[in-house]
Amino acid sequence: MLDWLSTAMCSNVDKRTVKSLFLAFSIAFITSCGSDENAPDVSDVKVELSTGRLDKDIAAIDTNNIAAGLQQLQAKYPDFLPFFLDTLMGLNIQGNYIDTVQGIRLGMRSFLTHKDYRGLFDTVAKHYPDTKQVDEWLQKGFQYHQHYFPASKPRKVVYTVSWLNNWAAFTYDSTILGIGLDMFLGASYPYYKAVGVPEYWSAQLNKEYIPVAAFEAMYRDKTAFEMDGKTLLHMMIQRGKEAYYIEKVLPFVPKHIRLAYTEKQLKWCEDNEAGIYNFFITQNFLYETSLQKVVRYVMEGPSAAGMNDQSPGEVGTWVGLQIVNAYMAQHPEMTLEKLIALPIEEQRFLQESKYKPK
Repeated sequence: MLDWLSTAMCSNVDKRTVKSLFLAFSIAFITSCGSDENAPDVSDVKVELSTGRLDKDIAAIDTNNIAAGLQQLQAKYPDFLPFFLDTLMGLNIQGNYIDTVQGIRLGMRSFLTHKDYRGLFDTVAKHYPDTKQVDEWLQKGFQYHQHYFPASKPRKVVYTVSWLNNWAAFTYDSTILGIGLDMFLGASYPYYKAVGVPEYWSAQLNKEYIPVAAFEAMYRDKTAFEMDGKTLLHMMIQRGKEAYYIEKVLPFVPKHIRLAYTEKQLKWCEDNEAGIYNFFITQNFLYETSLQKVVRYVMEGPSAAGMNDQSPGEVGTWVGLQIVNAYMAQHPEMTLEKLIALPIEEQRFLQESKYKPK
């Protein structure tokens, strides 16, 4: 429908107008689909979003003078560039921007000249000629984040390409949020399968998932997911807290996108809530600590073991979110900040939630 709409509009208006209208339509579409009537008004929360297109800056380096190009980028991204080149990409340049350094002579030169890598740069540029739409979503998310965490400051967003190394969203220091645009080219991008990206990640490979990946990275930067010695219920509540945070800072994003589910998977969860919870009880899984038996219910997968094929692999996260929602309904004085910091005593948390699956 959108292709038809664009074609029809092009016959009457210029391309710049079409682009502006399409951007507005897309933002309105995702906002209306995910709008939460209970979300606070954050229009007065002032956020100045700062962004950088490191992907474009690297692609523009003169291949006859790579070291000089990197020196210029070092001035533009003084702390982040060494982290990106050495830690994320493993080039071991270590700030030695000299053409004879192996990380530049072989590593960077290959990235900048090999046809497959250049093809990836071109594909990213085609999908993301600009990031206005994504910036709009991220800015709104930062407004909500700052509403709940007034002392926080928005991070600078740096867009990158990591050559399909699965650096979708990550944090650096306390100041930068990295977004790997090469991991958001759509599930149909043919080379994902070649590098081992599983099909059940399809929901996470689209542009609309970028704000979710971004704020998940920020959450996990402060709150690590603990598995060793933890019960399934404990892990479900951990995941539930994270999903609740995402729900609060991205209320304008549709529910299924926030959870990286398909719409059918979300509906299956909603239709089978009592059955899912009963499955965990009858299998004696809630207080099971064997990761081999239960960790699959809080990790991504094609479907939940022992359940219908329509179930999402990470079905325990959805149940955890319902438990956390129930807990917060019973504790209206609890802020989001306090909830995240609250140590999890899983049995007590469950009891105080008075959770009753529908």
